[in-house]
Amino acid sequence: MTGRFLHAIAASVLVAAASAPVAAREPARAAADGPRMRSAAVLVMDQETREVLYSKNEDAVVPIASITKLMTALVTLDASLPLDEEITITKADLAIAGGSRARSSLRSGVTLTRRDLLRLALMSSENRAAAALGRSYPGGLEAFVEAMNARAQLIGMSDSRFIEPTGLSPENVSSAGDLVRLVEASARQPLIREYSTASSHEVRIGKRKVAYRNTNRLVSSPSWAIGVQKTGFIRAAGRCLVMQANIAARPLVIVLLDSVGKYTRIGDANRLRTWLEDSLGVEGADGGVRRPDPVWAANARTAYDSGSRYGSRVRVQFPSPTSYW
Repeated sequence: MTGRFLHAIAASVLVAAASAPVAAREPARAAADGPRMRSAAVLVMDQETREVLYSKNEDAVVPIASITKLMTALVTLDASLPLDEEITITKADLAIAGGSRARSSLRSGVTLTRRDLLRLALMSSENRAAAALGRSYPGGLEAFVEAMNARAQLIGMSDSRFIEPTGLSPENVSSAGDLVRLVEASARQPLIREYSTASSHEVRIGKRKVAYRNTNRLVSSPSWAIGVQKTGFIRAAGRCLVMQANIAARPLVIVLLDSVGKYTRIGDANRLRTWLEDSLGVEGADGGVRRPDPVWAANARTAYDSGSRYGSRVRVQFPSPTSYW
């Protein structure tokens, strides 16, 4: 039965992948005069030119926390399941999503539509919503995880592995380079764009209305034009953020992984935006755009050094024998 859905995924993805190549695997480059990033792994790519504008540890394979939910959303939408179908949260969902003590308004017995579960998973990173999406997939959770990994391979995420739909497991791993591909695939889905960038959403749970807010405050900032976004955090992964955004009139994908401190990923994003606006184009006296020659430094692949400085202490041994901290 899973073959039917995997075949549908392949048919829809291969056409898009053929028409939109992802970042060329040229040697990683870092701007010598770029901003100082406190995220341990960073990648910024121009979607149109495929130019890597900034990179730092882009090949490091690390836990990605709730960035996982972008893949959860892709697999859910690939299956063309009815979005208005009602799904009841079960004890199994609670077990997948951190147990009964985890803070959540979605208690066992609460019923929401698949559409609302998808919206809450993307916008407010609701773990029980993501767990219910995986559990209610045809064939159950095992088939859902199989589809997640098949989708990853179809879009070229060769450094990635998924074992569950929430991102709570540190065994959900990827690299910044792979996550560019995931963000671009997500940006081709109108509902993922809409739901991931909504500032808030209200659902009825029993007799009361519960308001959810976006975990990324940048979606409400007039300084940002964000097409797709997702935040993530578990202790093993640190603070993570991925976005597709227009900066200096150019569509860019930004990946920030394992950022130290609660607000540092936001600070890194704002530092990148300021630097990119200054360096990508300055209007000259003739009305044209001057693009200064970038100063690049060759950046050989180096060890991903996180440790106590960044809060991450998980060694990842998939898919290569090289381990990063």
